[in-house]
Amino acid sequence: MRERPRLRRLSKNGRRDLGAGLLFSLPFIIGFLAFTLYPMLASLTYSFQHYNGMDEQWWVGLRNYVYLIQSDDAFHGAVYNTAYMVIIGVPLTLLVGFGTAVLLNLPVRGQALYRSAMVLPAFLPLVPIAMLWNWMFSADNGIVNLVLGWMRLPQPGWLIDPSWSRPTLILLNLWTGGTVTIIYLAALQDVPEALYEAASLDGAGWWSRLRHVTIPLVSSATFFNLITGTVAMFQLFAPAYVISLDTNNNVAVGAPQGSLVFYLIYLWQQAFADARIGYASAVAWLLFLVIMVITALLFVGARRWVYYAGEAG
Repeated sequence: MRERPRLRRLSKNGRRDLGAGLLFSLPFIIGFLAFTLYPMLASLTYSFQHYNGMDEQWWVGLRNYVYLIQSDDAFHGAVYNTAYMVIIGVPLTLLVGFGTAVLLNLPVRGQALYRSAMVLPAFLPLVPIAMLWNWMFSADNGIVNLVLGWMRLPQPGWLIDPSWSRPTLILLNLWTGGTVTIIYLAALQDVPEALYEAASLDGAGWWSRLRHVTIPLVSSATFFNLITGTVAMFQLFAPAYVISLDTNNNVAVGAPQGSLVFYLIYLWQQAFADARIGYASAVAWLLFLVIMVITALLFVGARRWVYYAGEAG
């Protein structure tokens, strides 16, 4: 029978280095315990309780979750709005980001200027951008409808019509999607020119080279943008909050007709507007579980279509 190897005791210098490392890590450890781990565990406990932050709290078990899934129509509306943005907004963001990166990768005059112009909106603050978007897409005197009227085209009620409010927000997301373009542009720089030359010698045209060379070789960037874009869209808050407030003269969040009430806005309403801390905690943990499951499924499915440079086979 083989003897189990014994753990070596740290030398004096090793113990001193370990102590110094722990000492320097102490601010992070304290911050993590106080501001991350404790709030997570507290919110998990609150999710099984009736708690409004003022009155005495009591245990309700899974009642918050059952009501949330089965009976809360407002929550179901928020889930629908969020799913709309994820299913439609994320693929459009990837498509536009990739197409923009391909164009910006072309060797044309003024390339640096075009790249700066396309990427700059991604680094502007969201609140003033949302206010600017609200002014541009105003149904009364917005510049977009003025141009459409001058061209004798229909002038939608972008932010007052529930059928147009979510597409308007998707347009905002596309305009500020410069980080997606940057990641695709970096991936395009790593595609070997020799592969394009070999494909051209085999008679492949522009579309064939794009389909069979470019898209597979930037699939890792597509996967990264898909993961981050999906998680970010599930947590959509600031633009929708500012636009809905400004549109309705600070009367209602999520208007028109609740079309801009997304998951995180609903969570904010329950926690801070209605002071339903326990119920809001259940909403938050359900979101955490959904994001974890979707992310895991994306990672499992990525094995079939994501290519990483350096992989054998």
